[in-house]
Amino acid sequence: MKDRGGFRPVAWTGRAVMWIFLLATAVLTLFPVLMTVFGSLKSNAELMSGTGLLPESWRFHNYAEAWKQTKFATYTWNSVFLAVTVTIGNLLVASMGAYVVDRREFRGKALYVGMLASTMFISVGAVVLRPQFDLMVKLHLNTTLWGVALILIAAHSSTFFILLSFFKSIPRELDEAAMIDGSSFTRSFFTIILPLLTPGLGVAGLFAFRQAWNEFILPLVFTMTNPKLQTLTVGLANLRYGSSAAMQIHLMMAGACLSILPMLLVYMAANKSFMQVTAGSVKG
Repeated sequence: MKDRGGFRPVAWTGRAVMWIFLLATAVLTLFPVLMTVFGSLKSNAELMSGTGLLPESWRFHNYAEAWKQTKFATYTWNSVFLAVTVTIGNLLVASMGAYVVDRREFRGKALYVGMLASTMFISVGAVVLRPQFDLMVKLHLNTTLWGVALILIAAHSSTFFILLSFFKSIPRELDEAAMIDGSSFTRSFFTIILPLLTPGLGVAGLFAFRQAWNEFILPLVFTMTNPKLQTLTVGLANLRYGSSAAMQIHLMMAGACLSILPMLLVYMAANKSFMQVTAGSVKG
């Protein structure tokens, strides 16, 4: 339906509904973040009393206090070590596995892919904590973060399927041409195929880093006897109660804001990969 002036009520209504939906989504997404940021600048009493969104007095020293009480430097290093190790190991193991599955035919291939897929949809949670811990005890890795890193690297199914979809977009003719030139299967992967997989590695790496950075249960279990190895997620939980056994929500919020910064930096570094993936999909 179109009137004399070219006005289309149906199109205008659809666009208005779309903008209302987008604005509502943005508000629901950003509001908890704003509450955390502003709450980190309030006093604990002000937070407990349930005042307005903006703080009555801006207490920037909450960040310094949270840094001091949480041993932020030590916990940040532990989190960075765990997240970087898991990300590199995850990408290496998953990319090699996805390359073999995509390029080779072997007995049990469907079973292997099916087992990886089942781990994505079946969550056993705390049920496997005891077997995992016992296994790390046998390997003498129960008192280090390497045990946590190995367990998280083993849970690489989501990274595997992300990279598998990227491998399917790389022509097989490149492998065949490399083999004709005398390149081995392994050399072709590392020198030819892997550089072409950079956008996929960036996307998968971001998700792997986020998972390792936010992991709580495993670092908590493995660092109970060694607090110096605790990660930021565990350290922030320790801020819940202070020396006077009173809840310190303002310090927890300040610590949460500080812990978000590394994730923002990683996202900014991987943002180019997201843009390349989006541009490639539109162009294709």
